Amino acid sequence: MLRILCLALCSLLTGTRADPGALLRLGMDIMNQVQSAMDESHILEKMAAEAGKKQPGMKPIKGITNLKVKDVQLPVITLNFVPGVGIFQCVSTGMTITGKSFMGGNVEIIVALNITATNRLLRDEETGIPVFKSEGCEVILVNVKTNLPSNMLPKMVNKFLDSTLHKVLPGLMCPAIDAVLVYVNRKWTNLSDPMPMGQMGTVKYVLMSTPATTASYIQLDFSPVVQQQKGKTIKLADAGEALAFPEGYAKGSSQLLLPATFLSAELALLQKSFHVNVQDTMIGELPPQTTETLARFIPEVAVAYPKSKPLTTQIKIKKPPKVTMKTGKSLLHLHSTLEMFAARWRGKAPMSLFLLEVHFNLKVQYSVHENQLQMATSLDRLLSLSQKSSSIGNFNEKELTGFITSYLEEAYIPVVNDVLQVGLPLPDFLAMNYNLAELDIVENALMLDLKLG
Repeated sequence: MLRILCLALCSLLTGTRADPGALLRLGMDIMNQVQSAMDESHILEKMAAEAGKKQPGMKPIKGITNLKVKDVQLPVITLNFVPGVGIFQCVSTGMTITGKSFMGGNVEIIVALNITATNRLLRDEETGIPVFKSEGCEVILVNVKTNLPSNMLPKMVNKFLDSTLHKVLPGLMCPAIDAVLVYVNRKWTNLSDPMPMGQMGTVKYVLMSTPATTASYIQLDFSPVVQQQKGKTIKLADAGEALAFPEGYAKGSSQLLLPATFLSAELALLQKSFHVNVQDTMIGELPPQTTETLARFIPEVAVAYPKSKPLTTQIKIKKPPKVTMKTGKSLLHLHSTLEMFAARWRGKAPMSLFLLEVHFNLKVQYSVHENQLQMATSLDRLLSLSQKSSSIGNFNEKELTGFITSYLEEAYIPVVNDVLQVGLPLPDFLAMNYNLAELDIVENALMLDLKLG
């Protein structure tokens, strides 16, 4: 009995374990945006401006008054991953500190320093998004030069270093690290927001757990939520194997991995949009869509309709679209019904000629436009035709293979491609520009190799 209970419990736990529905790997190429964040926020300049103001608890320096900070150098930022923690950050910069000496002359002290801190990467419990938090900030003086008279150096400069630089600079400069992280953290805030797919529903990238940091990258595991407009969630199919990044990409580079099951769930939102009702008689390079044309393939049509009538065609997708991927090739599988009607005069409803079940594949080409994943399709092949009903008697539906194939190419696939222009949302983080990404179709997934330019 105990063994049975154990097996049942293990089975239950295994069944409820969630595997990632998308993976994001951030190398140092992307994380070096901290440099631009510090530049964009002008935080060091702001901290320098505060330096001239009276600081709480700071005693005046005997012999030097009217202290000011100017000429803050453009910082050089060095980042290193700390496995299991986050990022170690070193900011190298310099500045000039000025004031008046008790002798009435101008004092100028040029300081070169390093600000170091560990930026721990966490997952905000309330919002579910990644956040950096600074720990262990230190200010290390690299070099100090002054124009003070040599006879003042031993006492005054040491007094200044001990009482001001070593004590005041950490309180002055370390908040710069915190302020930059606030600036960077803001660029995560839209990550878990629902993003629309036209009018049909939304996609949301939900972070499953605290991001994992290794010596080469930070990895984020997502459990995407694909939701119809009316609120029903579309469950991702079981991929059959754990999602993992393929090998062969440069160390320190960044990638986004989207499995075929996730893309299938997104396209399920568009399933009804793939339904068509085509009433045009002339379509592309096709012959006129009339009973006379159809009779060339099915003689029974000519018996039922000796006079030519316009045709109307309805195609409905009966199963959720399915995306499959093998290295270098992606297919979109569509299971549909195709029903043809003959027009009748005097306002009568068209007469159904036959109803077919049609299974066909479309080749998919992927691209990125305006930070949306775009899909363009073309016919791969018609896999099967089967007759479900007919008002013109039994006929060999295989005779329609060429006719239906041409119809799909000329009349239906352009509709599919128009629907797909809605685009598939990509994770919104750190102001990422996906338009520069290189796309690769790998086994069971689409890989976006992210670039900064």
